[in-house]
Amino acid sequence: MTLLFPLGLAALAAGLLPLLIHLARRHPYTPLDFAALRWLRAQIRPRQRIRFDDWPLLLVRLLLLAALALLLARPALTGPAPAPTAWTVVAPGLDATALRGTAEAGNWHWLAPGFPAIDQVPPASTASLPSLLRELDAQLPAGTALTVHVPDPLPGLDGARLQLSREVQWRPQPIPVSEQPSAATLPRLRVHSDASAAVQHWLNALQRAWGRQAPLAPLVADALPERGEIGVWSRTGALPAKWQAWLQDGGRVVTAGKPAAEASILLRNTEGSPLLWQQRIGHGVLLSLPGDWDASGNAALRDPQLPRALLLALQPHPLPRLGDAQDQAPRQAALPAATPPLRKLTPWLLLAIVLLFALERWMASSHRRRGPA
Repeated sequence: MTLLFPLGLAALAAGLLPLLIHLARRHPYTPLDFAALRWLRAQIRPRQRIRFDDWPLLLVRLLLLAALALLLARPALTGPAPAPTAWTVVAPGLDATALRGTAEAGNWHWLAPGFPAIDQVPPASTASLPSLLRELDAQLPAGTALTVHVPDPLPGLDGARLQLSREVQWRPQPIPVSEQPSAATLPRLRVHSDASAAVQHWLNALQRAWGRQAPLAPLVADALPERGEIGVWSRTGALPAKWQAWLQDGGRVVTAGKPAAEASILLRNTEGSPLLWQQRIGHGVLLSLPGDWDASGNAALRDPQLPRALLLALQPHPLPRLGDAQDQAPRQAALPAATPPLRKLTPWLLLAIVLLFALERWMASSHRRRGPA
């Protein structure tokens, strides 16, 4: 058991109050006149001793105050939790119904964010399977048996061998191997049709700094960038309605307009002033580089860090690498154990306080009927 607020035990000092009350309200003794006291031999007067009357009532009052002090200290139990039920997780894309077969119902879940039950639709996610397994391992109580069904080959490898705090039943399921995706390509910028010559000159220089030798031509009037291209809007005003819809549908746009208040800063100049902002708009990404895009008069465009910052923000992330699932079985390692949940005793203490208070009132009222308390 642990105390979440140990200072609450200072309330135990209030136990002196009922002690003083019982000392001050002892039963008085009535003196009796006795004749011929001279015939009695003088004896040593006995010393007064501390004596408590109605000690059962005093004990109940002390217990009541102790329970109140313990309630203020907020005790909680940290003992071992009940034995957990075994878990089985299946990577999305595998046939969970066939894998479960005629097995009895149990803790079957998708290896997806939130780990939904197997009878639910798994949410779409870009999280890698090793990352989800580490998250699940940290959430499950110690001692929970875990069985994992993963595709073979296994996607989402991050270069580090998977290590978990428990032994895992690793069940690779062979799947057809599709063509391995190529490495990430350089961003392809498409500026709007009426961009100035200075803007196009700076964009061409930017793409040459990335290593692209043949920049794309500007868009024709009222045209939108194609899938995989990055739209460039060099005006400082708001995006047209067509561009906003394309952006919310998953497009990426670089604009010269001012960033919104909720946009995050991606790059600062050498003086610490913000230079480049990023904001999620629907399913798309909006990069804001405010100002006139003329390198001759805008020092921000000549910042040596700007080309790399734009490239990192615009370059699509490489798709996860594949690997042999048999060789990627998790290793059991001595990882920090998850903290067991605290079981607070507040409801039981409140019940004890109510019962002690009722008992104290009953004993005190009974004593008043017999005499002073």
